[in-house]
Amino acid sequence: MIQTFQVQNVKCGGCASTLKNKLLDTFGEIEVDLTKEPREITLDIDEEQVGILAEKLKSLGYPFVGENMGLIDSTSAKAKSFVSCAIGKMNT
Repeated sequence: MIQTFQVQNVKCGGCASTLKNKLLDTFGEIEVDLTKEPREITLDIDEEQVGILAEKLKSLGYPFVGENMGLIDSTSAKAKSFVSCAIGKMNT
């Protein structure tokens, strides 16, 4: 089923590249919309995989918008997203 999710901390093409590369093996092709705020990702995903997607996104520093996170987790996600972004820029 094609679904769209809003994600935090996605700023540029480097972030989009990281998301596409890191999610490809588990979820297949994804689309990252950098024209919307908050940013959106669209992919073909079964409902039972959404929790796995949420954990993978969080581990990369790009949690779902509205995900309830404490100060430490939120700060950690932002730091991870900067690293993921830099890696994505180097891979493009």
